[in-house]
Order: sequence, then structure tokens, then C-alpha cells
Amino acid sequence: MSQAVNAQLRSAQEIIRDARVNQSPNGICYTTAGEVMLPSDDLERIVGAVPRAIAAALDRKAFYFVPVAISDGDKTLVAERFDGDPPEGAICHRNIDSGNAQCVFISTRLLEERFAIAFEFYINVGHAFVDKAGISPEFAELVWSQAASNVRGETSLDAYEFRKQAHASGSGIVDEKAKSDYLAATFCDAIAIYMLSLCLDVDYYELREREYALLAPQALADRLKKVAELFPPNAGYKFDIFYKRRT
Repeated sequence: MSQAVNAQLRSAQEIIRDARVNQSPNGICYTTAGEVMLPSDDLERIVGAVPRAIAAALDRKAFYFVPVAISDGDKTLVAERFDGDPPEGAICHRNIDSGNAQCVFISTRLLEERFAIAFEFYINVGHAFVDKAGISPEFAELVWSQAASNVRGETSLDAYEFRKQAHASGSGIVDEKAKSDYLAATFCDAIAIYMLSLCLDVDYYELREREYALLAPQALADRLKKVAELFPPNAGYKFDIFYKRRT
């Protein structure tokens, strides 16, 4: 690591001890530490997009937006300021248990732009919510009917792999463990994409990855509409789907 990075390193536990945590009107607890290079208005908008019903399930979780979190063996360090390339061991996020709460550190300088920072935050929120609240039966029914109809593509590599595993036998017998993992992954993905669409004007194809085909647009629209029914937007946010880019 460079001397500039070394001079600015602090332990995550120090940050947890010293930082003043804010609570958004929707109930999400969050704070910043160091030079996150993200305007406070943008961060408030990102955090505020989490629907209240989802935020309510995250009552013992706080999000720490920092320049970069670094994995150092069993410890997590934070570079509050650095120049040049990210330091060795830099990670996009790290979950740290502290007392009876969990603190999620998100590396804003590693992700660099607002779209990536927001999506990383929403993916973490989606996973935390599903871990706590489980999978909506209505959503699960919709997604499994799409899979049974061989709808093209998926929303993440996890969902793509679990879907393949669920039908891997080729005998028509479903691997129930893989099916459960698949439904959880798709629910997390849909929640994250839904919140991203509330916060930003998202071009769906910006989510494209190399390892798998992106879910067919109409199938994703149906999933997002179901999520919107379950978790209506907060005041000041609006959910819309446009099948062609507005000019």
C-alpha cells in the first residue's frame, strides 16, 4: 500500500464507535466516513428510495458509506482518503457484526459512480430483507411460472445458476433446495432493481453481464410490477416502466 493510504487507514470498529449514524425518514440508518465523493443530496435520495415496508425489517442494520473498505485477514480496515488506484484488499462491501446490530460498509470510491453505488446498496438491502422476511408467495408463484415456461435469461448469475440446478436432473423432478435458492435470489434481484428504478432513470440493458443472458424485458416488468404492489414507493418517488427510451 502507498504511504498515502497507510496514513489514512482506520479500523471498521473505530468508524463504528466514532461515526454519528443518521436515520432517513423511511427508517434506514446510515452514515458516511471519509471522502466518499458522493453529494449528500444524492446519498439521501438513494437511501430514501427504500420503501418503508422493507426498511422496517432492517431495524438492527446500519449502512456505512466509506471511500473503500479493505479486507485484512480477520480485520476490516477503512481508507478514509487515498490517491491513485484502490489499495490491495479493497472490497465492494463488508458486513460487520457489532453488538446486536450489523454494520454494512459500502466502498463508494471503488464503485465510483452513482449508479453502481446505489445498486450495491440496494442489493445489500434486498438480501438483508429476504433473509429477515422471506420470499413473497405471490412473487414466487409468478417467477416459477416463468421458469416453467422457459422464459429467456435471468437477473443475476446466482439466479441463473440456481435455476439450472433446480431443473438439472432432466427427469422433470425439481431440486427443491435449488428452487428455494433460486426464488430467494430472484426476489432479492427484483427488489434491488425496483429500488434502483425509483431512484434513477435506469436503462435495463445497463444491468447486462457476460456470464448469462439478461431476463426478457416483459418477464422482468412483470416481476417489478409485483414488487411494486408489495412495496409501494415512498412519497416523492415514482415507479414507471417504459418499453422504449423517452426522447
